[in-house]
Amino acid sequence: TICETGEFRVVCDMHPLTEGHLLIIPKKHISCVGAFPIDLYNEFLILYKQFSDFIKSTYDFVSTFEHGVIGQTVFHAHTHILPFDGDVSSVISEGSSHVKKFDDQLKEVFEKDGKYLFFSLHGVNYLVDTILGKPRFFRDRFAKALGVENRGNWKAMHEDKKLMSQAKKEIENVERKWDMYSKNNI
Repeated sequence: TICETGEFRVVCDMHPLTEGHLLIIPKKHISCVGAFPIDLYNEFLILYKQFSDFIKSTYDFVSTFEHGVIGQTVFHAHTHILPFDGDVSSVISEGSSHVKKFDDQLKEVFEKDGKYLFFSLHGVNYLVDTILGKPRFFRDRFAKALGVENRGNWKAMHEDKKLMSQAKKEIENVERKWDMYSKNNI
């Protein structure tokens, strides 16, 4: 845990796709960000901006993703924030007809459709056609785009001692960088 509020924990992903991979997790059991009550949603947006700014400032670029309720392997809301400098086609190779930009709130999308696949690149938000959704949807795609496919399946990664040793070093680096960043910016 690198930050904790009354309602959330921000943690380093224990099975990071890359150094700087964070998760924002609510303490209450809620299925996805879109299902948050409004007060929790507003607090989430503050943390989302704060940690997106940290990753962008520290690693030069930031991307985020959340499955809504599609393809979850952990059945509890958790939003991924990580350094990634790819383009949309490196994540969604099926073509632009399966992706649309959106400016609405995830809460509104979830209330309307009951599901979504969300990601952001370079400050632009996207929804992905939910027909593509499957377990680890975004983890696998970001892992491939980052050239670390062996990190996509976090359960298999957990069994790889060499990868987990590298992950531990990456997590320690992020914790140090967060300490320095938070002292200077918060």
